[in-house]
Amino acid sequence: MIELLSPAGSPEGVIAAVQNGADAVYMGMGAFNARRGAKNFTDEEFVKAVRYCHVRGCKVYVTLNTLVNDREMRDAVAAAKLASDAGADALIVQDLGMSYAIRCALPDIPLHASTQMSIHNLAGVEAAAEMGITRAVLSRELSLEQIRFISQHASIETEAFVHGALCFCYSGQCYMSALIGRRSGNRGACAQPCRMQYSMGGRMDEYPLSLRDNCLADYLQQLDEAGVACVKIEGRMKRPEYVAVVTDVYAKCIHEHRVPTPEENDRLALAFSRQGFTQGYLLGEKGPDMLGTRAAEPDREAEKMFTAARKAYADGERRRVPVKFYAKVRAGEPVMAAVADEDGHRAVLTGPVPEPAQRAPLTGQSLADQFAKTGGTPYYSTGTESRIDPGLYLPAAAVNDLRRRLITGLKDERAALPERRSLPLPLRPEGKRYYADPVLIVQVHQAEQLTPELAQLCPAYVYVPVEILDTDFPRVAPFLEQGAQVVAVLPRVITDDQAEDMHAMLSRAAENGVCEALVGNMGHIFFARRAGMRVRGDFGLNVFNSFTEGVLQQAGLVSATASFELRVAQIRDLAKAVDTEMIVYGRLPCMITEQCIIRNSAGRCNCTVPNNLADRRGALFPVLPAFGHRNQIFNAHKLYLADKHEDYETAGLWGVRLMFTTETPHECVAVTQSYQGLTDYRPNGLTRGLYYRGVE
Repeated sequence: MIELLSPAGSPEGVIAAVQNGADAVYMGMGAFNARRGAKNFTDEEFVKAVRYCHVRGCKVYVTLNTLVNDREMRDAVAAAKLASDAGADALIVQDLGMSYAIRCALPDIPLHASTQMSIHNLAGVEAAAEMGITRAVLSRELSLEQIRFISQHASIETEAFVHGALCFCYSGQCYMSALIGRRSGNRGACAQPCRMQYSMGGRMDEYPLSLRDNCLADYLQQLDEAGVACVKIEGRMKRPEYVAVVTDVYAKCIHEHRVPTPEENDRLALAFSRQGFTQGYLLGEKGPDMLGTRAAEPDREAEKMFTAARKAYADGERRRVPVKFYAKVRAGEPVMAAVADEDGHRAVLTGPVPEPAQRAPLTGQSLADQFAKTGGTPYYSTGTESRIDPGLYLPAAAVNDLRRRLITGLKDERAALPERRSLPLPLRPEGKRYYADPVLIVQVHQAEQLTPELAQLCPAYVYVPVEILDTDFPRVAPFLEQGAQVVAVLPRVITDDQAEDMHAMLSRAAENGVCEALVGNMGHIFFARRAGMRVRGDFGLNVFNSFTEGVLQQAGLVSATASFELRVAQIRDLAKAVDTEMIVYGRLPCMITEQCIIRNSAGRCNCTVPNNLADRRGALFPVLPAFGHRNQIFNAHKLYLADKHEDYETAGLWGVRLMFTTETPHECVAVTQSYQGLTDYRPNGLTRGLYYRGVE
């Protein structure tokens, strides 16, 4: 049966989830989780919570799903060790380097790949498996057919979100909160800019980035049949009563093999919704119907429902585990008794020596009746198997004491800590790849930016979207003549139904002499290698520490791009296990979206004209088309560091990249010249990005 995974943002949330039928809960510890705003757990609370869950047959997964820098890595692994030592059943991770460090230091605890890893195709799942991941949480943007293909062909388990908030951007690829407010979603501090008002050429009272909550309760059977191992409810920031209501509905639907009743659907909507729910991604039906906002706080009816839910899970044990008792009562010998559950846990005890019966002797039925009095415990008796010599007597108090001790012993067995190895934290990769004079890289977004004038400035590398190489390859000829290396830039999202088209484009690029590819997703390494290309790592890999560079080195990548959420000093301190580059100019990407914002707003897609998302301050965020009829949203301000060249030139970098998006061909040339020291050109609307401010 498919596993139901519920959120637990607090100790009370654990009780709410477990008592309402969750098979597993996920919770956060300390600062290394994507919901730092949740109450989370102290060390003592966490230990108690794990025991509470295990006694009742519920698994515990711990979220360590944020990016960590080099100075934080030791503390992050220490948090993982605490969770492992307390008996956590798995850790949910995002950071590639942290995953590696935990796998080395704690080789026996299972690791689950967070949705923050942006796994959206089979190749991504298999890449995770090669890293020692045992379960992959799939991107929420996938359709049922895409989920089915991945789940039925994957070598590890898959997990899918079925209820709760939807991010507008692919998880792990959203930088908007960081860029506009220094609060990094990849660090657990997202300010939710997608829930704010924006304009797409119309009124400012629109919410074009705010999606309705997901609700897939009608499709649990289909997900089960598709091969999904676990379905997940979002909501560690929500109140325990919400968790109770939603978990109860989903648990009943799963165990009773049915869809929700109309009354249950009403309960889900009353608990929380944004103008209703959506199933759009699962059904492959994207569009404005998926948009919605939260109009008001819960009303009186909702509070009445929450009060009833709270009373139900607080009043006693609703979740009870079946157990069976065993007893041997022989004359002149101590009573032998045992209790066992269906998972193989067992407690065995001896009791007093029975007395000769003066009146009513002990029988199998009377003993079973006494053992069945398990009220107030997490267990219920399915029966007692006994062998009793005739004419013997045991006081009721002795039998009750025996039952209580058996239950306590079974609890201890179910909560017993697993034996797991704890090894030293691996050393940072050796820092050997330091350069005094980084090469200049230009990246274009539009074919028109590939001009002979730009080529004559002799960049060492030119990064070109593979789609442009496929349709406008002659435009790169001037760069090849000047000795530049042309690198094919892969889209950040490639679903399995797009894989063959991508392979065909890369193969044609390879036939034209392109021998390198830039990838922003671990799964996309497969596509590049299939085409026979060397692989470079883009910003989407979120290189935040030296260990991540080590992982990419082991994967065979020849270079990596440092996260632009790092400070310059942190980039300087990276071990440089592979050639490392830094983006030093351009509109940095805020989001990549499955939705076409342009079509949602205008009712039709017109990607040939400039499209901008305007915030309430009048800042304009360019919206550009992306592969697969997706969108990319770019920052309103251009990163500019030409006058800070001494800072990045002393960071030991292999390369520095100019990222052109909306620039005219003339502007591309002028900016490049400014970075070469040929002019003092400075575009309007500049920012230093996060390189000097850092992020929370």
